Order: sequence, then C-alpha cells, then structure tokens
Amino acid sequence: MHTPHYINGHWQAGEGGDVLVVHDPALGQPFAELVAASPAQVDQAVAAARAALPVWKTTPVAERADVLRNVAEHLVQRRDALVALQMRNNGKPRHEAELDVDDAVATFSYYADLIETQPTHRDVELAAPGFTSRTRLEPVGVVGLIVPWNFPLVTSAWKLAPALAAGCTVVLKPSEITPLIEQTYGEIADVLGLPAGVLNIVNGKAETGAALSNHPGLDKLSFTGSNGVGSQVMRSAAAYCRPVTLELGGKSAFIVFDDCDPDQAVEWIVAGICWNAGQMCSATSRLLIQDGIADVLIPRLQAAFTALQVGNPLAAEVDMGPLTSQAQWHKVREYFAIAQQEGLHCQAGAEVPEGPGWFVSPTLYTDVPDSSRLWQEEIFGPVLCTQRFDTEQQAIAKANDSRFGLVATVASTDLHRAERVADALEVGHVWINSIQAVFVETSWGGSKGSGIGRELGPWGLAAYQAVKHVTRCTDSKTPL
Repeated sequence: MHTPHYINGHWQAGEGGDVLVVHDPALGQPFAELVAASPAQVDQAVAAARAALPVWKTTPVAERADVLRNVAEHLVQRRDALVALQMRNNGKPRHEAELDVDDAVATFSYYADLIETQPTHRDVELAAPGFTSRTRLEPVGVVGLIVPWNFPLVTSAWKLAPALAAGCTVVLKPSEITPLIEQTYGEIADVLGLPAGVLNIVNGKAETGAALSNHPGLDKLSFTGSNGVGSQVMRSAAAYCRPVTLELGGKSAFIVFDDCDPDQAVEWIVAGICWNAGQMCSATSRLLIQDGIADVLIPRLQAAFTALQVGNPLAAEVDMGPLTSQAQWHKVREYFAIAQQEGLHCQAGAEVPEGPGWFVSPTLYTDVPDSSRLWQEEIFGPVLCTQRFDTEQQAIAKANDSRFGLVATVASTDLHRAERVADALEVGHVWINSIQAVFVETSWGGSKGSGIGRELGPWGLAAYQAVKHVTRCTDSKTPL
C-alpha cells in the first residue's frame, strides 16, 4: 500500500493530497489506506504510455494475443485471493465474486482470440478504374480508462483487454472506493515483463480523475460511472475533439406479461434488482406488470424479498451483501425517506438492519406513480418500484418513457410478442425470459442518457481502433 501507483513499469508512492481509505462494508471499518497520485504523476503515466506506443502498436498480433492469454491465466491462478478481496471490499456474496473473476478471465481470453482472427487489412473494390484501395485498422493511441466501484476487475477487463489487443497503451484510474483489486493488473504486467509504459495505473479521487480526463496527451477516454461525472468527462473530451466512450446510468424496465409463470418471473425479477445489492447501472428497477398477473405476482415477490438472506458474505452464505460505501448507504436511506414523503405503498423492506455494516433490506414499492422520484431517478440499490399495464403498447410506452436507455427484460411465453416488444424498446440490450446473463461476445452500452458507444464483442475492440484508408493510383495516365 506504500507504492500503489504503477507508472512506466515501476511501483511508486503517492504524491497527491488525498488519502484513500479502503473499507470493509460489511463491518463499516477501514482496512487499508493509499496516498493518491498527484497530477504530476498522472503526467508521468501519460508520458510513459506515449513513449511506449510506437513499440506496442507494432508488436505482432500473435504476441499481443499471447499477453492477453497470459493475463487470463494469471487471473485464474489468483482466483481465490481475488474472490476474497471482492467479498471484503465490495461486500459481494461468494457466488457473485466468483462470477466477477470468471468474467474478467473470459474477457481477456476472448480478445486474444478475436485479434488473431480479425483481419487488420482489407482490400476495397472501387468502381473507378486505375485505382486500388485498402483499409487498415490501427490503434487509437494512448487511452485513459476510468472505472467504477460496483464491478472492479470486471469493468477494467472490459476496457483493458480490447485496448491492449488493439495495440493501444493505457492509463487506468480505478475507483477510490475499490482501488485494491486493480493492482492485480500491474502485478501481472510485472510478472509477464510487459514493456514499461504499456499499462499504467494511477489511484486517486476526483483530482486524479480530472487530471487524467483533462490531459492533452490522451487520444481517447473511456469512462464508466455516474451521469454527473460522465458529462464532465464529455466536456473534457470536447475540449480536444477526441473520442469518448461513456457507460452511464440506467432506470431499466422489466415487463411481465400475464402468460408468464409467476414463480419463474419472480426469480428473474429478484436477480435483476438484488444482484450486487442493486448497485448496477443495468438494475431493472421499474417493474411493469400486466393486470392479469399482478395480483398473483406481487405476493410472491413480497415473500421472495422478505426471504432473502442479507448479511456479511465472509461470515455466512448469503443472498445479498451490504452496499459498498457509506455514501451509497446514506443515498438509499434518503430514498426510503422520499418514499415516505410521497406516500408510496411499501410491500417489503425499507429497513436498515441493526448492527455494523452498510446494509439495507431489499425493498418493494407498488403502484408507484410516474411523478415519483423513485420511479424517475437511478437509486443504485435494491429498491424495486412497480406499475400495472393493460396492453402491449402501454407496456412499451411506459418502458420507453425514461431519460435512460440501457437495458430491459421481457417475460412472456408468447415468444413472437416478446421479440416484438424487444425490438420496440429503446435500449442497448434486452433479455427475454432470463436473468441478466452478460456474455463477452455480445455488446454492452445504451442510448439516451445511458451513454455513448459500446463495449464487449467486436464493438468493444472497434472502440480502440482507428480506420485508415490507403488509395493508390495504378495508372500514371489517370488524371488527378
């Protein structure tokens, strides 16, 4: 913890003014401290990435793929320690922490395979005689990556793997709430002998993030986090007219039609709002229930919320752990107070369990009006609001009536209707009769206020590639 910044192939002590205090949220107690990087150290990291770019971008594809596969193998070797750290610093139950590590491993392996099969050059057939043309895929250059606290290791893998695969060099800034697990990438880079400057990691709070997002030496910036900070990142990118990828908030809908098995629907609904204690941009926190199934579904959902085991994941097998930070705990409790002020009907939860730690109970509000702040605003906690609908058209209109457009889920045994509704929803990803299963081969990202661009799949790699066209005149007599 004395040298938490990985810059130009070396670990450095922090020289910034902030101290990052790392907590165990199940106990509400600190267990580590880091001194933040200074703006000067951010400068060093960007300069190191710039110096490393010429060699890394010309490294043969097969060698870059080998590096990614080796990263995946080292993550597998460290799996037990990484799972334990996710449980301790994030409060994730074991089964969630294990999936996080597996997701990161799969991401590095996928992009290793993808760059070996994707052609970097392609001839283009022209209608005009006397000319040939070809496209060439090149790395964007030096990229800044800013990742959040709800899925550390995972979100950084979604950015790091395609960026390194494309031949970019990187400066990564982890969240100040969960800075420890991303250190693993620097440790692995050391073991693998990754060229100095290809990967740099700087830890810090807002000052460090601003120093990176405002840095003139970047060619691209990719950010995952809140809309408020995302808009600041976008303004920083605009100052340099450079590309930016933003993965921001959500207020996603779950639509249940009356032909659905209510018990199966409850399983999907609970997973969509209580996974990671609801701290997901993709949380399906607006539940739309068709009239014919509502009176059957609501009691089952109420019972399921009440039965969930909430507690310290290091002490027992639990369904849901604590909220990751005290600030988020206070925010969710504020929404409980707002719900009381608005006179919402609480069917389960809205409670803060006794004892240490930042716990809240899974919470269900029914018949929540459109005007409610809980219906409109992203809470980032295990808080579910419901409304009823009559027709398919009403469900689509209600789901699309949001400033966000990240994901949605549709539950129906009529697959033609489910597919039709999925096509009509204004979001980036739709699940049909499923939990939120995210695969590295698919895309991730949204529309409206949920961000710009896509991660994962070939689209994630394309986000770090520039397209160059080379056109040549083959006929010296062809007039210019």
